[in-house]
Amino acid sequence: MTAAAPVSITMVKKRLANGEPCEKCAQTEDMLRRRGVWEQIDEVVWAIEGDDASSGVELGRVHGVEVAPFFVLRFEDGSEEVYTSGMRLLRDHLSQPRADTSASAKPAGKAPDAGLVSNLASQWQTLEPGEIVRLALERFGERCAVVLTGAEDVVLVDMAVKSGAPFRVLFVDTGRHHAETYALIDDVTRHYGIEIKSVLPASDELRKLLEEKGQNSFLRDGHRECCAIRRSRPLARALDGFDAWIGHQRVGRELESPGSEAVVEVETGQAPESRGLVRVNPLVGWDNNALWSYVRKHGVPHNELHDRGFRFIGCEPCTRPIRPDQSDREGLWWWETPPASDESSEPLGEGI
Repeated sequence: MTAAAPVSITMVKKRLANGEPCEKCAQTEDMLRRRGVWEQIDEVVWAIEGDDASSGVELGRVHGVEVAPFFVLRFEDGSEEVYTSGMRLLRDHLSQPRADTSASAKPAGKAPDAGLVSNLASQWQTLEPGEIVRLALERFGERCAVVLTGAEDVVLVDMAVKSGAPFRVLFVDTGRHHAETYALIDDVTRHYGIEIKSVLPASDELRKLLEEKGQNSFLRDGHRECCAIRRSRPLARALDGFDAWIGHQRVGRELESPGSEAVVEVETGQAPESRGLVRVNPLVGWDNNALWSYVRKHGVPHNELHDRGFRFIGCEPCTRPIRPDQSDREGLWWWETPPASDESSEPLGEGI
């Protein structure tokens, strides 16, 4: 972050051949207006599609920028700085209106009691997911993170961007994801112009597991120990200092605890760091049809493994594609499922 305040800020927007601004430009302007900081943008310069001589295109050439929107900040010493992320500009340089400090607002750093969580769950239960995301970010502010634990969570990132509220994104990098998952994270970063912080396992815990049990101990001992070290505990540590997080169903939760999801709940995970955190799941009422309808309608980046039959996408050794007639369990931790019994045999003692 530059310590000095900019003398002026220029926003470069792209104008399409039909005269309309590009969708990302319109979304960014709307976000700045909703945050009450639009007046701090001193001028708007247009990069006109098909017109290489337009002012915006020329500024892009000067600064080596090929995407829109972007911002050029000028400082008293004559230096300039370029931002391609409206969210980052908002965080670093734009003065926002004072946050709500009323009694209804949640004091930073204090976990809400069960009564508040119950009230929020009741109030938000019937709202659309995008509205839930907006309300969560407004209530908990920057002490609320959007967590990428599965490919479906990108929908929540899209909703967070559209909310106009500042937010942070965490990606749980277990170290054993599919190559396509890492490609998706890169796509999401560039598509929305946001920063995504990777959350990694503790090196000492992981080294101890590998030295004592090898790379694939989960095939013998079950997935829980490996998942705790690579996924659950790193996320809990990363969320230390946050009050809430927004995420879709964690990989396998719907298999192990079906029907346990709520729009808002208090985290009760085994890791001490995560206990008491508020977990918001705006998509709890959506089925796959609703989810993928949103992805297609809004052009949300998605993991291409879904196109190859993957229902779950977690670590590479633990997830595989399944046919429509197969159960979800056959696509995740399938080696832990006892083989089905022979239904043609009659149990002893029956029919006698």
